[in-house]
Amino acid sequence: MAIDALRRGWPVTVVDVDKALTVLAVETAQDISGTHAILLSASRAATLKLSNQSAAADGDLPVLIKAPFDLDLRLALAVADPSLDLAYPMKGPFAALPLDDGPSATAAIELARLAGLLPAFLVLADADENTVNVSPQDVIAFDDSGALRIAARAKLPVAANADAEIVAFRTVVDASDHVALLMGTRDTSPPVVRLHSECLTGDVLGSLKCDCGPQLHEALQQISDASWGILLYLRQEGRGIGLINKLRAYALQDQGFDTVDANTRLGFAIDARDFSVAARMLELLGVERVRLLTNNPEKVDGLQKAGIAVTERLPLQIAANPHNAHYLETKKSRTGHAL
Repeated sequence: MAIDALRRGWPVTVVDVDKALTVLAVETAQDISGTHAILLSASRAATLKLSNQSAAADGDLPVLIKAPFDLDLRLALAVADPSLDLAYPMKGPFAALPLDDGPSATAAIELARLAGLLPAFLVLADADENTVNVSPQDVIAFDDSGALRIAARAKLPVAANADAEIVAFRTVVDASDHVALLMGTRDTSPPVVRLHSECLTGDVLGSLKCDCGPQLHEALQQISDASWGILLYLRQEGRGIGLINKLRAYALQDQGFDTVDANTRLGFAIDARDFSVAARMLELLGVERVRLLTNNPEKVDGLQKAGIAVTERLPLQIAANPHNAHYLETKKSRTGHAL
């Protein structure tokens, strides 16, 4: 409910024992007035040359700031969104305020990620009776993989294999419906498996900025050529930060930042995906061992930590183009991809 409330532009109160922090997502706020404090991720605050009062003890804590003048939505969004820095270069001066409730503030920042929103909030003085309450423990315990269930399955002829079957998975936790595409005749050997994170720009629109579309089609072909295999299509756009934030990261790349720095500048992890979802999908399909088609060692680790044995890592080689060569080099040099 808290995630839904933030996306709708409603306030949420994070309650931790005897403390309460009521926040309103800057990105979805409908109207604001006054000199509200703003809660920002540590990385965004660092970009604005601000630091938490407890930075010496924990530099990863969110930062609470306040402007010396009234905020409107345009300025609040400019403070929150680093992709607007060139359009609105002068925003301050701001003052960093004491952060009395670190766990609640950290939980709020994580809620923004789960909601696919910028990690930036207006801090409200009071909560009304309709405000959704959530605890930091609730946020920490959030896990949509455990609630995953098979919802539907059907034959789906595809270009790579006319005898493929699609299986849809649903969770009550959010609206992300993941799917698996099964090919070949199941036997006792471990299947060739590809974990493919949704990429609208690459998979559907043919973007040249990434290698997602070519990887998807090459993976489908290699799975079809194997005795049997599975493509897991995970609804984790933009390495888990969502489509809109991914496009903001693209805007930052146009300003000269690579994919790693763009994500962190927005206030997100370098890779926020949850591969336990993929492990749960495989469990529901009765698969315990896989031959994993990937260049990403984190996918191997993620599956194995979730109880799926990876018997072999199979490389997925895609030729670079002038638009994604730097992106591919960044994956290799900064995130450990074996390209």
